[in-house]
Amino acid sequence: MARLKERYNNEAVPALMEKFGYQNIMEVPKIEKVIINMRVGEAKENQKALEAAVNDLSVIAGQKPVITRAKKSVAAFKIRTGMPIGCKVTLRGERMYEFLDKLFNIALPRVRDFRGVSPNAFDGRGNYALGIKEQLIFPEIDYDKIEKIRGMDIIIVTSGKTDEEARELLRLMGMPYRK
Repeated sequence: MARLKERYNNEAVPALMEKFGYQNIMEVPKIEKVIINMRVGEAKENQKALEAAVNDLSVIAGQKPVITRAKKSVAAFKIRTGMPIGCKVTLRGERMYEFLDKLFNIALPRVRDFRGVSPNAFDGRGNYALGIKEQLIFPEIDYDKIEKIRGMDIIIVTSGKTDEEARELLRLMGMPYRK
């Protein structure tokens, strides 16, 4: 954790102040939270699948996830309002920096044929979304103990007002962008 937070304070803040011409250190964008979401489609028939996803996510994030429920009924997917369909966890502070350090330096380089993440996956307000196809890239997950390979969405929420500010912040923090 200390590495990423120190990197933000010692390298990113001065570089961002110089590049964007901030007058006050409080104007510099920072990472506010990281949300990890895992959808479990087979949870409607198999409750054990949801429990396995919750266990995987709690091991990866170091925090107990919240079970997400369907907001609407969708007949085509055989889902009714209130059915459990996934889990999510919101990381802030120390755990957030630990997770990002692990994601940037250990997990993403373990992806097959990894050439970097897309520098264009911003939402227009300075938040970055990243989809991962399998949870096996995290070192805590034991290949023999998982029952099914599941993907997850990782959303990095920043206080940057524009995508350019957030892109530069994440680049300085060590995000491995595609060249």
